[in-house]
Amino acid sequence: MPSHHHPGAAALGRRSLLTAGAGAALALALPAATATAAPTGSFSPFGPFGPFGPFGRYGSPAARLTERTLYVHPGGLGDHTTVQAAVTAASGTGRTLVLAPGTYRETVAVSAARTDMTWIGASGDPRDVVVVYDNAAGTPRPEGGTYGTSGSATTTVQADGFTARGVTFANDFLRTDLPGNPGTQAVALKVQGDRSAFFHCRFLGHQDTLYADSTALPAFARQYFAHCYVEGDVDFVFGRARAVFEHCHFRTLVRTDLAGAPYGFVFAPSTAGANPYGFLASRCRITSEAPDGFYKLARPWVPSSDTTAWPSLVVRESVLGPGIDAVAPYANMRDAYPWQAQRFAEYRNSGRGAAVTVPENRPQLAAAEAATATRATYLGDWIPREPCA
Repeated sequence: MPSHHHPGAAALGRRSLLTAGAGAALALALPAATATAAPTGSFSPFGPFGPFGPFGRYGSPAARLTERTLYVHPGGLGDHTTVQAAVTAASGTGRTLVLAPGTYRETVAVSAARTDMTWIGASGDPRDVVVVYDNAAGTPRPEGGTYGTSGSATTTVQADGFTARGVTFANDFLRTDLPGNPGTQAVALKVQGDRSAFFHCRFLGHQDTLYADSTALPAFARQYFAHCYVEGDVDFVFGRARAVFEHCHFRTLVRTDLAGAPYGFVFAPSTAGANPYGFLASRCRITSEAPDGFYKLARPWVPSSDTTAWPSLVVRESVLGPGIDAVAPYANMRDAYPWQAQRFAEYRNSGRGAAVTVPENRPQLAAAEAATATRATYLGDWIPREPCA
């Protein structure tokens, strides 16, 4: 996504949220964060997760749930110490990775061949299991050039049927890491597969946190996010997927590198023109660390690679906090593609950021239109299934 502003000399870091965060704890109504995985040699079977050990109720290498289950532990108590090593080993389809508590500082790629893969955070608390790296679009590659937005992703999922529960996907790049460099897009998760589902997960970053995409322009990838927490500043939920967000918490961050509004945008869909559905946020909430009115709800992204894109976003029955500019909640990314010409609409939202003070700035769905703006319509014959807790 294009940068909204050139970064200044200072920026507020979110690295402290990788293992704990008041906003995330509040969002998910979780208990206080527990300790991360014990170092090698200090494991006790009656440790931080009781008699079950580091993999909770999900078995262990000595007592596998199924032969298709692999265990990941950063201290060596599993089959693998890194997530990528486990993904690489999990060839074929229908594999499950159980991730022990810990911070996995690495990039991970799930290829298209690894269909129907499931990741489970063993503790059930996504703050305990963190997959994080700090590449940005402007970060130099060892072999030359820079990563670009897509290449910056900490985790990239191309496979269909991917499911995750209780995992944090993070990119802890800070604007101060590359002072003066406009390539501040830094993706935590790029997900491209069809039938991709995320339950009780966190997505942490600044610009371009969550890239809900597809593998190709004609591919209408269906994705589902339930009870998740997403934070960022510029376009931090973006892409061309057909994505449904239910009971999710979006949190906008304060920026010390800017003197005034706007700080950024929550959504930036780039829905293909042929795709009847883009992003749907239902029964969600948006809160902010920033001053009132310093964020826009959305702006359309019409990328140079697809100038026929027709961005689509519906936000319904959600609570929009005062951080959202109620008078002018939408803006243009490029004047050639005004937001008014896109498929943006709301329905029965509440909160100070949802107040309709200038009606022409807040298109609303009629009741008949709202009847089709549902999870079932967007996802069709796919019913997402949460992994057993």
